[in-house]
Amino acid sequence: MTPSFLRFILGASRSGKSHYAERLAAASGLPVRYLATYDMDVADEEMQRRIALHRSRRPRHWQTVEHRFDLRNQIVESEESLLLVDSVTLWLSYHLVRRRPMESILAELQEALDVALELRRSVILVGDEVGGGLVPPTVEGRIFCDLSGCANQLMARCATNVELVVAGLPLTLKGS
Repeated sequence: MTPSFLRFILGASRSGKSHYAERLAAASGLPVRYLATYDMDVADEEMQRRIALHRSRRPRHWQTVEHRFDLRNQIVESEESLLLVDSVTLWLSYHLVRRRPMESILAELQEALDVALELRRSVILVGDEVGGGLVPPTVEGRIFCDLSGCANQLMARCATNVELVVAGLPLTLKGS
């Protein structure tokens, strides 16, 4: 049986969190299923360059799943693979832009985490720490920060390991 774990990698934009999570996935020895949660329907040129950079770093033998936002089903389908979700923050944004209530999005995330724990899946979740700056001047920005903060707390509670990446360096917040 594959060892299971739920690991949450947290950091600011360009902190090195994705690269760190990718190194952890590669070192796991498990087949990797990479869930890329960006929404190509709203990706501008700069975002498309970021996506291309992420794609270029992934080993060809990893299974990449793009443009799917059914996190629970992705966890169920991962079976003997390690599921690397990059990023939960973009997953949240996808659902928020579609005007889903925050409570509904958080409930869906909780259900996905519960399934991961129940089925003993190996999952690495990557998320942004967005609460370290100024309070956004718009209602939408404040709602997004609130949603991200609540989601991060939820993932941290459920995860066996939580690491904050700053300047490419991981700092263990929970676990070993």
